Amino acid sequence: MIGLLIQGNVFEQDIRELLMSFYPGEVYAHEVKEGVDFYVESRLGNGQVRLLVWDQGREESGQKTEEKAPAEGFVLSMDRSRPADLENHLEAKNVIKQLFYEMLCERTGRTLPWGSLTGIRPTKIALTRLEEGWSEEQIRSYMKETYMASDEKIDLCIEIAAREKELLAPVDYEKGYSLYVGIPFCPTTCLYCSFTSYPISKWKGRTGLYLEALFRELEYTAEKMKGRPLDTIYFGGGTPTSLEAEDLDLLLGKVESLFDTKHVLEFTVEAGRPDSITREKLQVLRNHGITRISINPQTMNQKTLDLIGRRHTVEQVKETFHTARELGFDNINMDLIMGLPQEGIQEVEHTLEEIRRLSPDSLTVHSLAIKRAARLNMFKEDYSSLTIQNTPEMIEMSMRCAREMGMEPYYLYRQKNMAGNFENVGYALPGKACLYNILIMEEMQTIAACGAGTTTKVVFPAENRRERCENVKEVEQYVARVEEMIGRKEKILP
Repeated sequence: MIGLLIQGNVFEQDIRELLMSFYPGEVYAHEVKEGVDFYVESRLGNGQVRLLVWDQGREESGQKTEEKAPAEGFVLSMDRSRPADLENHLEAKNVIKQLFYEMLCERTGRTLPWGSLTGIRPTKIALTRLEEGWSEEQIRSYMKETYMASDEKIDLCIEIAAREKELLAPVDYEKGYSLYVGIPFCPTTCLYCSFTSYPISKWKGRTGLYLEALFRELEYTAEKMKGRPLDTIYFGGGTPTSLEAEDLDLLLGKVESLFDTKHVLEFTVEAGRPDSITREKLQVLRNHGITRISINPQTMNQKTLDLIGRRHTVEQVKETFHTARELGFDNINMDLIMGLPQEGIQEVEHTLEEIRRLSPDSLTVHSLAIKRAARLNMFKEDYSSLTIQNTPEMIEMSMRCAREMGMEPYYLYRQKNMAGNFENVGYALPGKACLYNILIMEEMQTIAACGAGTTTKVVFPAENRRERCENVKEVEQYVARVEEMIGRKEKILP
């Protein structure tokens, strides 16, 4: 147990995330109590950030202090200060995290690939500065000094930011918007998943109730956004292809009737789970001119698929992919996850070889992030024997595979509790990058989201301001309260 005595709770979340990167699964105490291994105390004042570390059973390391230990038997093992403009929230936060990071590196003998960075959008740091006219070298120096990130991650961040800037050139940030449609159903729930999804079997024969509510929200949104250019459309979930072919046809027809889709730059439907895809459903997508789909294996090792609850086979992945190609889909994405239970270098190598043979148009490589609501976390005692590892070699292998297929990285984001403290990276062939992925991650444009568990984000570029509203996650609640969801949008959509 780590004692965390922080002055100024506003920084607590950032500090906890940094500590968890070094001590995953650790318990924290916010007061003096039994069972604490060491205390970390931060103080703010007189233009200084001060960090004190108290250890039990250690000598004083030559440091003399009149400070009183937080508990009997603890002695001061570290006392460091650094100047900071405490009126500047960002600067104060960065300095606190620098001190914590340096202390944790010394205690553990480890460094992290992203240094003290805990935010989910590291490329936003680089992209914002590129648009302000900074040179790549200036950005590189800033990220090194401020966050102590590795050269490899800084280079990747700058490369992606430069590509994002080029890809987003045709997008109208001020007037344009994107549309997200959430389908909260899946064939089954994967072991690691915490997304809003419900088994489609429980809604068999009743999906019309959900679509009726969704159509009402779509009608409102189309009217509210009338006259503004619609740049991208994204159907996610859940698994949109969990719906029957007739429901998919009905939904796509509704979107086409409500929104002006003639000038949409891309239209993505996450087909996702191969066990949800049929030739008939793919034909429906093709008939509606869908430009981009995802067929997501996550791994090409059957033992792992069985373990994580994906009720499909490796052969189904291949068959579905080939069917999509036969029907003319020329922009197919595949998702992989590094760090799945019981997978090591050999399993990852096998997956990448299989993906190479299929030759998709884009590849999104995720590092496993175990969220609180995932079964793998909620029932962790049941899965305590499982090994989860993600190494620099695995990340390097996936990047090398993507580049050898002619792809380049085009977007990146991070999540809490990621295996190996790495990142998620999207790679794509020229002309096949997903604009929506960049827009949602960099928060560059308003995204109107409809459906259970979705979040609408409104961007005011001139004011550098963002507002958001969330829809309820539970499907029954969404159906019953759709007018309330519309009311939430009314408060923030201009």
